[in-house]
Amino acid sequence: MGAWVFDLDGVIVDSEPVWEEVRRAFVAEHGGTWQPDTQSRLMGMSTPEWAAYLHELGVTLPPGEIARQVVARMAERYREHVPLMPHARDAVLRLAGRHTLGLASSSPRALIDVVLDAAGLESCFAATVSTEEVARGKPAPDGYLEAAARLGVDPRTCVAVEDSSNGLRSAHAAGMRVVAVPHPRYPPAPDALSLAWLVVPDLAELPEEPRP
Repeated sequence: MGAWVFDLDGVIVDSEPVWEEVRRAFVAEHGGTWQPDTQSRLMGMSTPEWAAYLHELGVTLPPGEIARQVVARMAERYREHVPLMPHARDAVLRLAGRHTLGLASSSPRALIDVVLDAAGLESCFAATVSTEEVARGKPAPDGYLEAAARLGVDPRTCVAVEDSSNGLRSAHAAGMRVVAVPHPRYPPAPDALSLAWLVVPDLAELPEEPRP
């Protein structure tokens, strides 16, 4: 097996509720209108993509300024507290002892580094990728393909760990075997979940060695 490549938001850190709270408040403060499907559409978007989308919702600031202010608010929240998912730290440390680990996240680089440093997990990952650093965010496969390239492995030999619809689609499109760990508050769509090679209820159930 080439490597294990983790998503960050909703897999290692329970950030989706924080992202939703911060972005929802930001949209309301700046004249936009949050739609019923906004949160599900935002999950997996890269920073330029979600900033442009918030602008389309009616936020009067330009996308670059939207991104700057929202990311600053998220960093402030993380400096106060990093809400790790159950069993996240133990699972990463356990697998890092047996496999090469990578990370492919839709979060901006600054937030990836803050989270991994605060959680004491930075040294566990041989390569980390923000979809800011590739052409397209999830569900496109770019982030996972770049993670495999930085690790020097064939993506078809990798296992990805994902929670969201767009993340599952992204890793599957990259040719990786995907372990789904559905978030209880933001479950993936059935068609996306059907792409998973294995579904587990939480990170404590990740297998030591994936079955062929």
